[in-house]
Amino acid sequence: MTAQDVPVVHALEQDLFPADAWPLEMFSAELAQPVCWYWVAEQDDRIVGYAGLMCIRPVGDVQTIAVLPEHEGRGIGSALLRTLHGQARELGATEVLLEVRADNPRAQRLYRRFGYEHIHTRPRYYRDGTDALIMRVDLTAPEPPGAPRPTHPTEDDR
Repeated sequence: MTAQDVPVVHALEQDLFPADAWPLEMFSAELAQPVCWYWVAEQDDRIVGYAGLMCIRPVGDVQTIAVLPEHEGRGIGSALLRTLHGQARELGATEVLLEVRADNPRAQRLYRRFGYEHIHTRPRYYRDGTDALIMRVDLTAPEPPGAPRPTHPTEDDR
């Protein structure tokens, strides 16, 4: 993700997460952090997904991950998550954490396929009162057999 991508990503964020959308300035601030890395997924020169990682060794944290609904089921979320895991490993992380809405079973299934386990619940974490499930994956463990193996995004997807 580049600074030029931020307005488009922010517009997608507002559409995808209306109650919990990050402010525009937050994306710009995240890109400026030396401990944060962000990527976009593009199709036909259009951003169709994005993801971000914060990593302070030995822990990585998925800051955000999203795919446009009309592009779900095509491996884009898996590719983005695999990219975050690869970056975390490269930076020396041994585990990755994330928060996911308790009412988002599709995302929870994706994370479980990658070996994430539910380790804690944050009650009423989201603005609308929905709980957040805290999930964790051990990056030192072998990847689960059911984890999808999509094509790795290129440097141009960043």
